[in-house]
Amino acid sequence: QICLSLVKLLFYLAHSPLGSIVLLDFQPRQFVMVDGNLKVTDMDDASTEELSCKEDNDCTLDFPTKSFPLKCSAAGKCEGINEKKNLFNAYRYFFTYLLPHSAPPALRPFLSDILNATGDLRYGINETVKAFEKVLHLYKSGLYLQKRPLLLKDYISLKGFRTVEGEDYKCWPSYSHLGCLLSVHSAEEAAAMCNSQSQCQSFIITQRRTWTGRPLALFQSSLTDLIPDANAVVYIKQSASSGKRL
Repeated sequence: QICLSLVKLLFYLAHSPLGSIVLLDFQPRQFVMVDGNLKVTDMDDASTEELSCKEDNDCTLDFPTKSFPLKCSAAGKCEGINEKKNLFNAYRYFFTYLLPHSAPPALRPFLSDILNATGDLRYGINETVKAFEKVLHLYKSGLYLQKRPLLLKDYISLKGFRTVEGEDYKCWPSYSHLGCLLSVHSAEEAAAMCNSQSQCQSFIITQRRTWTGRPLALFQSSLTDLIPDANAVVYIKQSASSGKRL
């Protein structure tokens, strides 16, 4: 969410009515999340000036660990230097820390491609936005789940009940510090997640949603007290259903 919001912001800066805007003091502390969107808090160091040049050799974009040769345009300006500077700063301050973590395994190769392409400045901001939107579409639609074995058949479903939420085993990246609360596309994906966790014996799809509209599933290591709830379903591993409580 943070990275997608950032690239949309950089897309606007690259195509603003004032021209391409560069953030000269590009640091994480200069940004804040407002209603799920990343905002710049300080525009004092923003500039529309692009480096003047006479030849391509005048257009080297330097960073502490990398340098990039750029073209000198016919207008005597280093072509795309403001856009590329913003994008590489997004890569080194945000993408490298946020993109490799917590995505479903099937989506990680797509995020690695974005990471590598922005790190080498092979992608401009237009290509980067398209790549992020593709990953978001796959994530929201559940298309990344194709050709996976069906595991929900190994679970018993108890309709009209939910379990008591309490402190249980932890997992990463959980939305709750008390237990294992993860985003899922469907009960089928939740069953696959439960199977991959040795402690998990049951799960419930909660009514809570993430920013993409995906529901949160609560995974539990034991069958706690069941509470009547007309809108809920508890899914229990068949191997755990022979316990005395059930």
